[in-house]
Amino acid sequence: MSTLPACPKCQSAYTYEDGVQLVCPECGHEWSATPTEAAGEEVRVIKDAVGNVLQDGDTVTVIKDLKIKGSSLVVKVGTKVKNIRLTDGDHDIDCKIDGIGAMGLKSEFVKKV
Repeated sequence: MSTLPACPKCQSAYTYEDGVQLVCPECGHEWSATPTEAAGEEVRVIKDAVGNVLQDGDTVTVIKDLKIKGSSLVVKVGTKVKNIRLTDGDHDIDCKIDGIGAMGLKSEFVKKV
């Protein structure tokens, strides 16, 4: 059985998992479990082109024109991408770009705002 961290708000030891969230039944506080808390493994640190650490929900700017495979569309330099989600795999970032839609980006082509 895995041991879950205590509630950061009331320090209760009776926390439980609800999907990807951790929940405290005593005070009702909910927080997201980091990969080390949930699975006991190493956290992968994803950095942008200049070395800033990226997190879910950050806003980034594209630093290079990016052609989209299978399309004539181009993501231009300076395009602002809000509310990114970090993923594992070849493309580190899942996002939604206005006028283009959902897509994956590599962290080496973005800069944190």
